[in-house]
Amino acid sequence: MCPELFHIGDFAVRAYGLTLALSFLVGLSLIRREARHLGLDPEALVNLGFVLIIFGVLGGRLGYVLYHLSDFADRPLDVINPFQSGQFGIAGLNLQGGMIGGFLAGLIYLRLKSLPLAASLDAVVPAVGFGIFLSRIGCYLNGCCFGTSTEGPFGVHFPVSSPAHAIFGASAVHPTQLYSSAYGLLLFLGLMWVNRRWYRVGRSVGLFFVAEAAFRLLIEPLRYYEEAMWLQIAGVGITYNVLAGTLMFLIGLYFLLKGSPDRGKTAW
Repeated sequence: MCPELFHIGDFAVRAYGLTLALSFLVGLSLIRREARHLGLDPEALVNLGFVLIIFGVLGGRLGYVLYHLSDFADRPLDVINPFQSGQFGIAGLNLQGGMIGGFLAGLIYLRLKSLPLAASLDAVVPAVGFGIFLSRIGCYLNGCCFGTSTEGPFGVHFPVSSPAHAIFGASAVHPTQLYSSAYGLLLFLGLMWVNRRWYRVGRSVGLFFVAEAAFRLLIEPLRYYEEAMWLQIAGVGITYNVLAGTLMFLIGLYFLLKGSPDRGKTAW
C-alpha cells in the first residue's frame, strides 16, 4: 500500500489518480489503433473515448454517492468538491456505475454521429480492459477495494493505517484489487486477439460484457463491502454490483446473438 507516490512541492501525486490518468491516456491511443484496424474513423472513436471517460467518471461518482448518501447528508458539496482534507481529487468511484454511465452516454454519442454501434464498441472495449488492469493496481496501492479475510496463500496484510486493517485487524485479506487487475490484463489481451483473429462485428463487445458479468459473480464473494452495498432479495443477500453484472450479461448476450459477419463501417 502506497497511496502517495511522491510530492511535487506541497502537491501529492496519488497512486490511484496517476494510474487512472495513465489508463485514460493509453486507452485513447488504443482506441485510435483499433479504429484504424477495424476500418472506422479514428478521430470519431477517440472523441467517443473522451465521452466514455467523462461520463464514466460521472457515473462512477454518482454510483458511489448513491451507496453513501448518509455520508453526504451534512456536506452535499463534497459530492463535487475536489478540495477535501487538504488534498486535491474526488475520492470514491464505483466501477459498475462508471460502466453504465459511460455506456449510456456512448450510445447517445454514436446515435447522434450516425456511427455503427457494435463495430465502434468493438474498437473501444480492449482499452476498457487495459484500464481495469492499470486502475486496479492503483486501487491496491491506495488500499481501497480490498477483499475479505483469508488464510489462503494469496492473502496480504495491509498496514495499520489502512481501511482493511480497520475492518479485519492483523488478519490477511484477499488482494481482490490484484485479482481484478490480472483479469483486466487477460481481458485486454483476449479482446485484442478476437479483433485480429476471430473477428465478427459485435463479438468483442458481447464477450466483454459477458466476461464482466462472469467475473463479477466470481469476485463478489471475496470482496469486502459495507452494508450500504448489500440488499436482500427473497431472503438472499446480494450486492448491487451483482444486479449490474446481470444487466451486463444480458447486454453481452444481445450483442453476441445479433453479431454480424461483416466488418467495418457498414456493420451495425
